[in-house]
Amino acid sequence: MPTRRIFLKTAAAGLSLVPTCVAVAGNLSSDTNPKKPGHIKLSCNLYSFNEPLTTGQMTLEQVLKFCADLGFDAVDPTAYYFPNYPTLPADSYVYDIKRKAFQLGLDISGTGVRNDFTLSDPTQRKAQIDLVKNWIGFAARFGAPNLRVFSGKALTAGQNREEVTNRVASALRECTEYGAQYGVMLALQNHADFIETADHVLQILKMVNSEWLAVNLDIGSFRIGDPYAQIAQLAPYAATWQIKENLYVDGREVETDLNKIVRIVRDSGYRGYLPIETLGKGDPRVKVPDFLEKVRKALAVAG
Repeated sequence: MPTRRIFLKTAAAGLSLVPTCVAVAGNLSSDTNPKKPGHIKLSCNLYSFNEPLTTGQMTLEQVLKFCADLGFDAVDPTAYYFPNYPTLPADSYVYDIKRKAFQLGLDISGTGVRNDFTLSDPTQRKAQIDLVKNWIGFAARFGAPNLRVFSGKALTAGQNREEVTNRVASALRECTEYGAQYGVMLALQNHADFIETADHVLQILKMVNSEWLAVNLDIGSFRIGDPYAQIAQLAPYAATWQIKENLYVDGREVETDLNKIVRIVRDSGYRGYLPIETLGKGDPRVKVPDFLEKVRKALAVAG
C-alpha cells in the first residue's frame, strides 16, 4: 500500500497532530511495504517556455516537438497555454494537441489552473470551485491524470489561519469528489502563498482525507527553514513534482543540490513523472536542455 494511502487511512482514524500522522505513516510503511526505487519518467513543465508561449515566439505544438526531440517522456502544459483561458478550448483543439503529443511519443503527465480557495466571499469562492471543476473535465478529455491546483493567496493581517484553512479544505474536498467522477487527481501545490510549510500541506491533506488529493511538490517554493527537510516530509504524498534549478535555504536562493533531491525521491519510493521547470532570464531552448542533462546525471548517480 503506498505511503500516502496509509496517511489517509490513519487520518481517518482521528489522529490529531500532523507530525504524528507522518510518523505513523512512516512506521507502517517500513514495517509492511519496504520502499523500493521507483521507475522515474522525466516530464517538462511547460512554464519553462512561458515567455515564448505567451509572446507568440513559439506555439504549443512547437514546444511539444522541442521537448520530444530532447527525449522527454512527457509534458505538463498548464491550462493557460490553451486559447482563451479560463474559457475552455474547443474539444477539437484539445484532441488535436493530444494527438500530436501521442504521435511525438509524449505522455501528458498533468496540467494545472490558477485558482484561489482562500477567498472569503462565498460567491467568488464558488466561481473558483467551478473553474477547477471545468478544468477537471478538460484534464479528463486531454488525458492528464492530475490537475495542479493552489490553495490561494497568502494570509493577510487580520485573517484567521484556521478559518481560511477550513475554506480551502472545503473547496478542495468538493473538487476532489468531482475529480473522482472523471478519474482525475488533484495535486495541491505548495507555492509560498497560503501554504508556506510542509505542515500546512499535510494539515489540508488530512482535513480533505481523499485518495484523489495528493501533492504537487514544488521544491523551489519553501522559503522558511530547511527546504530539503520539508521536501522529504512531503515526498511520500507526492503525485507529481516541480524540480527547479534553485531553491531557498533560510530564505536565500541557492542552486539546487540535485543529488540530494533525487535521493529524497528515491527514498520515498516515488514512481511516476518527475517534471522539471526552469525559471528566470534566458532562452528556455538553451536552459531546458542544460537542466535536463543535470537531472539525468543525478538520476544516473542515484541508480
